[in-house]
Amino acid sequence: LATGNWGDQKKAAQSKAGVSQVLNRYTFASTLSHLRRTNTPIGRDGKIAKPRQLHNTHWGLVCPAETPEGQACGLVKNLALMCYITVGTPSEPIIDFMIQRNMEVLEEYEPLSSPNATKIFVNGVWVGVHRDPAHLVSTVQNLRRKGMISHEVSLIRDIRDREFKIFTDAGRVCRPLFVI
Repeated sequence: LATGNWGDQKKAAQSKAGVSQVLNRYTFASTLSHLRRTNTPIGRDGKIAKPRQLHNTHWGLVCPAETPEGQACGLVKNLALMCYITVGTPSEPIIDFMIQRNMEVLEEYEPLSSPNATKIFVNGVWVGVHRDPAHLVSTVQNLRRKGMISHEVSLIRDIRDREFKIFTDAGRVCRPLFVI
C-alpha cells in the first residue's frame, strides 16, 4: 500500500501503479481538490483527444477548468464545486410505498389487461407497472421535497418509453438543482 502499486508483484504487467496516493495537505483548498479528483486509466503518452475532452453529460458534475498541465491534461478531472457522490439509501421502503399506491408487482402483472401501463424500475431492476404514472411521480416527488424520502433519490420519468426510473444506490454523481 505504501508504494501505490496494487496487484501481484510477480506479474508486474498486471499490477496498477498510483492507486493509492499520499493525501495532499498543503492547504485546505488543495486537500479538497485532491479528495475530489478523478483519474482516467489510460496511457498518458497517447495523443488521442477524445478521452481528454469533457462530454456534454458532464455539465455541472466535472469542473471544466481545473485540470493539470502536461501529459495528464484532461485525463485527471475534478468534481465540480457543488456536486456530490451519493451514499445510498434502502430501496425497499419506496417499493412498499408504491405497492400501497396501486403498483402491480411484475410477477402478478397481466400484459393483456393493461398494455399501456408504465414500467417501474428501481436501481435498474424492473419491479412492476403502474396505470396512473403521472399521479405516482408527483406523489413521490412531493415526498422527496418534504424530506420523507432522501434527497439523494433520483427520479426519472420517460414518457416516450413509458418508464419511471428510481435510483437509490450509492456511487452516483449528483448536483443540486432548483425547483422552479
